[in-house]
Amino acid sequence: MSNTCNRIVLITGATSGIGAAAAKRLAQRGHTIYGTGRHVQEGPGSDGVRLVRMDVDDTASVDRGVASILGHAGRIDTVINNAGWGIGGAVEDTSVEEALALFQTNVFGVLRVCRAVLPGMRARGAGAVITVSSLGGLMGLPFQGLYAASKFAVEGLMESLAMEVRGNGIRVTLIEPGDVATGFTSARRMAAGSGEGSAYRAPFLRALRQIESDEGSGVPAGDAARAIVRLVEDPSPPLRTTVGKPDQRLAGILQGLLPDGVFQRILASHYQLDKR
Repeated sequence: MSNTCNRIVLITGATSGIGAAAAKRLAQRGHTIYGTGRHVQEGPGSDGVRLVRMDVDDTASVDRGVASILGHAGRIDTVINNAGWGIGGAVEDTSVEEALALFQTNVFGVLRVCRAVLPGMRARGAGAVITVSSLGGLMGLPFQGLYAASKFAVEGLMESLAMEVRGNGIRVTLIEPGDVATGFTSARRMAAGSGEGSAYRAPFLRALRQIESDEGSGVPAGDAARAIVRLVEDPSPPLRTTVGKPDQRLAGILQGLLPDGVFQRILASHYQLDKR
């Protein structure tokens, strides 16, 4: 089924997982899709998606990519900030350098893309910014502390942006997936300090097994893609929307209702942190 209102959509990190699924589904709906990746061959790709080489860690690369799309299509109606990665390990075992590398992509990459596309959207008085966050942006997760921190930062950044651009006809939305079965799991980096010498080694390995099991049995990327399509085509989208298994979405609600100690005990039990 095609959508009669064609939108020019930029999706970062569109070569796999949620980004690839969303790009394909949006193209099927009749939208013009520009999907980015660090090492793609630029030009028409599969599934009706035009590929653009872009490294969101590099300001010049982002600016070139956005300028290329504007030169080709004349405008960008919607940007979907999807590029990101995860790191596993205890907070104490994660170096500042590793944390900076993570934030370069997950936080500053979003900032770079927004700074590049917003002037054109403001000039036209229309546009949409959709950013893929995580339920981990609502709650701290053991041995994913820096990943959660990066998503907490994105949540605050987009909340602020939504208020700043509300008078310019620009809509801002956060999509917060729970566990999604994608290549994100196998691509997760491990903190260098999380190896054999770590004081947290045993609980980390137990938690990691649970994390990987949860992700492996998560909802398919197509579920998140369908939610993104709804947001792209919604003339008045919400600030936040969640995607995932019902119990995980419920956890996002309970986190704000239960006492902190009670909620953390539930998480600790799930990740087997009380075992010896």
